[in-house]
Amino acid sequence: MDFTISPLTPADAGAALDILTACSRRGEVLYKPLEREDFLARFFGPDRWGFAARSGDRLVGWIHGAAQSRFLPGETAENTPLYLTLLLVAEGFRRQGVGAALLDALRRAAREAGKSALTVSGNNPVHLTWLIPGAGGHDHNNAPGVNEDTGGYGYLLSRGFRDVFHEVSLYMPLSEYRWNPALDAVVERLAAEGIHVGRWQPGMGERYDGMCDRVGSEYWRNVLRQELLAWHTGQPNADPECWPDGVRPRGPRPLLVAVRGEEIIGFTGPVDLQRSGRGWFTGICTDPDWGGRGIGTVLFNLLMQAFLERGASFCSLFTGAENHAQKIYLRAGLRVTSRWAVLSQRLGEGEGCRQVYF
Repeated sequence: MDFTISPLTPADAGAALDILTACSRRGEVLYKPLEREDFLARFFGPDRWGFAARSGDRLVGWIHGAAQSRFLPGETAENTPLYLTLLLVAEGFRRQGVGAALLDALRRAAREAGKSALTVSGNNPVHLTWLIPGAGGHDHNNAPGVNEDTGGYGYLLSRGFRDVFHEVSLYMPLSEYRWNPALDAVVERLAAEGIHVGRWQPGMGERYDGMCDRVGSEYWRNVLRQELLAWHTGQPNADPECWPDGVRPRGPRPLLVAVRGEEIIGFTGPVDLQRSGRGWFTGICTDPDWGGRGIGTVLFNLLMQAFLERGASFCSLFTGAENHAQKIYLRAGLRVTSRWAVLSQRLGEGEGCRQVYF
C-alpha cells in the first residue's frame, strides 16, 4: 500500500475521530470518543504536534504528541519529554508500516522541538478521558499511561519503548461504600497523639514543605499552596490544572488533612465533583515520618464520605502497581479495573528494533 505522511489538520477532525471511535468500540483503546469541538481544543495549538497517514484521499492513521507549557520547580522545556498521546491506524491498513512511519514523524518533531525523549504517561497535558471497564460507562479524567491489555502496549515495546513504571486503576460505585466503625478508634488514637484528622479550617497548621520534601512532590506542594490561598482570599484556586472538567471552582473547596501542631502531615482533596458524577481529587499523601499510624486510611475514608456529601456517584483513581496504599483502597471497597504502563524512549533509540508494523 502506498501512503504519505503529512501534518494533521483541523480538516482531518471527522476522519480522525471516526478511527478513534471505531478503535474504542472494538476495545482496542479505552479512550472515550470525543466530540469535534473537544478534539480541536485538545489536539491543536501551541506545543501540540499531529501527523496523518493518507492513502490517496483517505486518512488511514494518525499520531499525536504534546509538550508541557507549564512547569513545576525543577522542570524545563529541555528536561521534560514530548508526550505521545495517541497512535491509531484504521483496520485494514495495519501491518504495512503506517504506524512505524507515523512514529518516526513524531520522533523527528520531538527532536526539532529540543526534546530528548518520547513518553506515554499521565503527565500528558492533553488529559484524555478513558472509559472504566465494567463500570457502565463511567469514565476517568486522565489516562495514566498505555493500557497493558491493549495491542498498543506490545507494539510500543516492539518499537523500542521501555517500561518505566506500572500503575493500576481502581473503581467503586459510592452506593457500595460503608464507613468501618473500627476507624473511630483510629481517629481517637491519633487525637491522643496530638494529630487532628478532618477538614482543614483557617487557624489550623499550614506548614507542608517538610511533607512535600520528603515525598518529593512539587505537584502536591503547588496544590496545597493554591488551596490554602483560596481559603485565605475567599477566591477559588486559580490553577486550571486543579479544575475538574476545566471549570473554575466557585470558591474554596474542602481539603482533608492530618495536622499536628503547625505541620500538615497528611492530606487528600480538594473535594470536588465532575459532571460525570465522579468524585474528583488530586491525590492522597502521608508524610513518611508519620506513616504506619492509619492516617492515610482515615483520610481516604473521610474522602469517600465527602464525595457522598457532594453528590458523587463513583470514585476512581490510579496508583503504583507496587504501592502499599492499594490496601487502603481495596479495604474501602474499590476494585482493580485496569493495568497501565508508563513507557519512554530516548530519541535516537529504537531504530534497530524488530519490525512489527501497526
